[in-house]
Amino acid sequence: MRKTTMTQSENRSDQSNNHDRAADPLVNAYEEMLERTRDGIIEAQESVPKLRQLLETVRDNMVELGELTREEAQKIAEYVERDIEDAANYIVDTGEDLRSWWRFDLELIEQRMLEAFTSVADMTSLELEQWAEQARRASLYQAGQITGPGTLICDRCGAETHFTRTGRIPSCADCGGLVFQRAPSKAAKQTK
Repeated sequence: MRKTTMTQSENRSDQSNNHDRAADPLVNAYEEMLERTRDGIIEAQESVPKLRQLLETVRDNMVELGELTREEAQKIAEYVERDIEDAANYIVDTGEDLRSWWRFDLELIEQRMLEAFTSVADMTSLELEQWAEQARRASLYQAGQITGPGTLICDRCGAETHFTRTGRIPSCADCGGLVFQRAPSKAAKQTK
């Protein structure tokens, strides 16, 4: 099984994931939406808002400000929600931290992305369990979508693609596959 790490300095042949962030405004929008969602949670001192409602508010705000079209904002919100649900599912199922979910050294991840994911993933257990159930039902990743840091496994051949930062999901470098799943943690593999 071949491992592919998608970083800015590696794998230059895959133009869909390795160009500068400025070249792909939807990658920037993903990071901005995640950060604004985190900021909204931090600002809500007395109660934890429902993440989906907060994402909708952030999405609508980005459209109103002309930062994204309605369609772009909807897609980015779905990508952010998918990744947070996947992280929540992992945390609830394994009790492990995000380092295991990402499956590589946290030093490779930009500090602001780490803080955003950590803040959002630290929600109440009940909310995480609800998100985890939803994640079980819809945890497939498609080439062309945007994802946050982590490791995806090709459904067709099992090759791994590692993301150290937000980026577009390329087709599988080994077989051209278009459908991926988040890699299970080492602990989850051992219990099976």
